[in-house]
Amino acid sequence: MTKIGYHASHEQFSPSELLRFAKMAEESGFRAAMSSDHLNPWSREQGHSGHCWSWLGAALQATHSIPFGSLSIPGGWRFHPVVVAHAAATLAQMSPNRFQWIALGSGEALNEMVVSPVWPDKKERNERIKEAADIIRALWRGETVTSKEGYHYTDEAKIWSLPETPPQIFGAALTTQTAHWMGSWADGLVTVNKSIDVLKQVMQAFNEGGGANKPKYVQVHISWADTMDIARQNAFEQWRVNTLAPEKCANFRKVADFENATNDMKPSDMDEHLLISEKAEVYIDYLQRLSDLGFDGIFVHNVGRNQAEYIEFFGKNVLPRLAGTAIGR
Repeated sequence: MTKIGYHASHEQFSPSELLRFAKMAEESGFRAAMSSDHLNPWSREQGHSGHCWSWLGAALQATHSIPFGSLSIPGGWRFHPVVVAHAAATLAQMSPNRFQWIALGSGEALNEMVVSPVWPDKKERNERIKEAADIIRALWRGETVTSKEGYHYTDEAKIWSLPETPPQIFGAALTTQTAHWMGSWADGLVTVNKSIDVLKQVMQAFNEGGGANKPKYVQVHISWADTMDIARQNAFEQWRVNTLAPEKCANFRKVADFENATNDMKPSDMDEHLLISEKAEVYIDYLQRLSDLGFDGIFVHNVGRNQAEYIEFFGKNVLPRLAGTAIGR
């Protein structure tokens, strides 16, 4: 049964605003929530970026029953894997069965180079997150971990307050190559919306790598508003900087790099990058197609700043019409 969740975009809203939206999302019928994890936004128009671990503690207390998961970058820059293991264990211990997963990703220079003069290539970044996953799992098993030969120096680390059930460790993958590799060690997959054909390929790669019986989630970027013109303009103002190829933007160092790389874009260019519509039927059809594709969780991110209106619209016009089927119940 596919869950429809709410994506909490720290880059676009203050932490207090985002907390209010998470509460609204639960009340409106969203069945889960996903948090981003960045130090910087991608543009000045977005303008925010709260601390995900601080916010998650508040969000789990402010909501009642929906489960949460979060992107996490334990590559040894902003967060050492011991720190991630400690933070996630505390959340899971305080909120049994509600802080359910972290999705490990290889990160972006924009967020991680603020504490490191070196930004390694993708191969090394992947090696770092696999090593981090091994350390985190060992700590969650209650082991004392010492690791002095790899990327993450760890000496006699131990987590003393452990949850009865630790979170799952998912892999965040955008390409078939990464998805195939993560299928062998990750507990599940988190990817981002592309064309249906590309999503099929990413899922197939994860399955063939060893993830056939593991959960698969997708983050879906949309832009809803009362009219198509407003929805398209919202997408352009807030999300054009996020249309760049991952292999390019992963190496951008400054917010201005993202803005300069998209200076020539127009609002009409946004149509090929995300789903833009004012109609409930368009979203119902697309979410059902993703469910039919085999995704266990779909986290919807409305990229406009009209979050309260979007949550209310989906709560009244989209989620109830998916209820009672294999999706959204």
